[in-house]
Amino acid sequence: MYGYIARQPIFDNNKQVYGYELLFRDGEQNSFPNIDANEATSKLLMEHHLLMGVEKIAANKRAFINFSEDTLLHHFPTSIHADSMVIEVLETVPPTAELLDTCKHLHGLGYKLALDDHDFDPKWDAFLPYIQYLKIDVLQFNLLQISRYLKRVAAYPLTLLAEKVETAEQFEKLKMMGFHLYQGYLFARPEMMRHKQLSSSKVSLLELIAEASQVKIDFDHLAEICSRDLGLSYKLLRFINNSQFATRQPINSLKHAMIYMGEAELKKFIALLALANLQQGEADERLRLALVRARFCDQLAQQKKLAENPPSAFLTGLFSNVHELVEQPQSELLAQLPLQHEIKGALLTKSGMLGMFLQLTQAFEQADWPLTTDLEQQITGLSELAQLYLDAVSWAEVILPR
Repeated sequence: MYGYIARQPIFDNNKQVYGYELLFRDGEQNSFPNIDANEATSKLLMEHHLLMGVEKIAANKRAFINFSEDTLLHHFPTSIHADSMVIEVLETVPPTAELLDTCKHLHGLGYKLALDDHDFDPKWDAFLPYIQYLKIDVLQFNLLQISRYLKRVAAYPLTLLAEKVETAEQFEKLKMMGFHLYQGYLFARPEMMRHKQLSSSKVSLLELIAEASQVKIDFDHLAEICSRDLGLSYKLLRFINNSQFATRQPINSLKHAMIYMGEAELKKFIALLALANLQQGEADERLRLALVRARFCDQLAQQKKLAENPPSAFLTGLFSNVHELVEQPQSELLAQLPLQHEIKGALLTKSGMLGMFLQLTQAFEQADWPLTTDLEQQITGLSELAQLYLDAVSWAEVILPR
C-alpha cells in the first residue's frame, strides 16, 4: 500500500511561510482503511506518513493536516503531538453531536482545530468556541458576503485563513478585513509575468548552466571560478556532504572535490547554484519547490535506470519554475537557457518520459491522487514513491536551510 503526501505553503501578512497544509490519504482510493482503528493509526500515520515526522516534513513550521470524519472520530490526531499541527476538519464532514464531542475533547487536549472551506452555515456555530482557524475560499464568496459573516462571528477569537488568493488587490483587502493567513497562486507564482531583463551577472550564471548541459566539463575552469568566491566553495562542499556520494576521506582542493563528486553530481550542483542566484533577494518557497522537484525527478529517473550525464531529470525538475523566479514567460526564458531539447519539451509541453516525471511530481504537490495513480500505471517500475518524495523534501531543506 502506498502512502501519499502533499505539502502546500501557508503565508502570513508579511508573505512569510507560516506553515504547510499536509494532505494525507490511504493510497489510490483516497479513503479510510478498512482495518482496525488502532492498527490503521499505526500503519497509516506512522509507517506511511510520519516516518520522518511532521516537524521535518513541515520544516518545523505549523502543519495543517486534513482529517476525514472517520479519522477524527477514531481520534487519529492524538497520534501526533499537539504542538506540531493544526487539525483541519474537512468540509465534507457532517457536523454531528459526536463530532462536536470529539472537537471538544481534542481542544481540551491542547490541539488547535480549523474548519476547512467554511461555508458560513449556522450549523457550525456550536463548534466555533473550539476552533482556532477558519479557512475560507475567497473565490466561493464575494468580499461583501465574507465581511457580513465575519461580523456575526466577531466575538470568537478566530484566526482567518484565506484560500485561493490570486491577486495583490485581494490580498490587501483581505488584510483590511482581518485575515492573517493565506494560500493561493499569488504566493505560488508572481501575480504578473513581467519581462524582466537579466543583468550581466545573471548572464554569467547562464554560462554555468551551459557548462552543466555539456557532456564533458572543464574541471580546472570551474575550480578557478569557485576559488574566487568563498560562498561558492562552501556551498560546493556542503552539497558534496549531503549527496549520496558523501566522502569519508579528506578533500584537499576544490578540483579534488569536484572530481570526487563526479560529473553528473557536479552538474546538478552547478544548475542548483545558478538557479538560486538567478533569483532576486532571499530564497523563497518557489526555490525550495524547485529543489524538491529536481530531487524527486532525479530519483524517478534512477529507478527507471535513466540516470544520464547531463542529469536531465534533475534539470527538468529544477528549472520547472525558474520563469516564476525571474518573472519572465517560460517560453521566452527557456529560449535563453542552453538546455537539451528533451528538457525544454518536458517543461513546455510535458512531453516524453521527463515530462511524465514532472507531471507525477506536480500531482504529488497538488494531492491529485487519481492522476498520481494513472501516471504510476503508465510509468512502470516505480516503487516507494511516498518515501522518495519525503526524501526529496528533506534534501531540499538541508541544501537550502531557512
